[in-house]
Amino acid sequence: MTYSHTLQSTARALVADGKGILAADESFPTISRRFAALGIPFDEPTRRAWRELLFTTSGLSEYISGGILFDETLNQKTSDGTPFAEALSERGIIPGIKVDLGTRALPLFRGELITGGLDGLRARLVTYRELGARFTKWRAVINIGGNRPSLTAVASNTRMLALFAAVSQEAGLVPIVEPEVLMEGDHDIRRCEEVSCLTLESMFAHLAEHRVALDGMLLKTSMVLPGEDGPAVSSKDIAAATLRCLRQNVPPEVAGIVFLSGGQSEAEAAEHLETICLGDKSQWPLSFSFGRALQNSAMKIWHGDSANTAGAQAALLEHARLNAYAIRRHSPAAV
Repeated sequence: MTYSHTLQSTARALVADGKGILAADESFPTISRRFAALGIPFDEPTRRAWRELLFTTSGLSEYISGGILFDETLNQKTSDGTPFAEALSERGIIPGIKVDLGTRALPLFRGELITGGLDGLRARLVTYRELGARFTKWRAVINIGGNRPSLTAVASNTRMLALFAAVSQEAGLVPIVEPEVLMEGDHDIRRCEEVSCLTLESMFAHLAEHRVALDGMLLKTSMVLPGEDGPAVSSKDIAAATLRCLRQNVPPEVAGIVFLSGGQSEAEAAEHLETICLGDKSQWPLSFSFGRALQNSAMKIWHGDSANTAGAQAALLEHARLNAYAIRRHSPAAV
């Protein structure tokens, strides 16, 4: 049985009409840190309440095409008993799921990481599809610094991304491959561009080896940025380096490219996204898949108190609108 038509239509829908993807797939350690910074209790009811606030925001589907959920979240329900995946679908938002199991040390390569989660993935994907997921996401992490990344780390992570994508497409789910080049460090933008190009070149070679249909997958990628302690550059420099890297290394068949915010502030991510889109003349649909850069202000307003839900949802909607406007500048037909 082939799922090629479904894969293509879902992939196109995720990057259609000037909309982006809400990444609400934070692992327990990540969301624990964010809650702790604001004094929000870290327990299942509070996590469920936060995700319900996000997913039930009125009007969100005008700017958001898909939502990436965490394993716990896909199994949770709204306060009226509706599964989250169903609640999103009813609002015209495609539900997806993060399927990797996080990073761990790459043996014998000090300071480098590998992502786990392939063991048992086939069986998990069957369950996720039954629960309503229509796409998947896998994140690999590439560190810059000293002699990092090694060619081994790049090759190991990009091969895992390709294997994940192949298994997802086999299950009839659109894979979003996410090779994230981290901002940590004092490297300059040229070094980031070099590493980003190396990573994408390696990944697409492995995707070809594993017969992944590029028109049925999305690339979620970092913008080409200097390290957070590196020399500052302009938004135009970031856009130029990012687009140059993509044009050199991403095949035209890829269904779409979505950018991650990668530790940037809400304002920085929106500004850089718009500058990239304004400078782009490519054939790929460009969009965003932001987590913190959509949620940060909303979480601060909410602060774990249901009385603040309306204000938090208004903040989420506003940031979704601003980023959707940025990509609609790239695609005038979607305005």
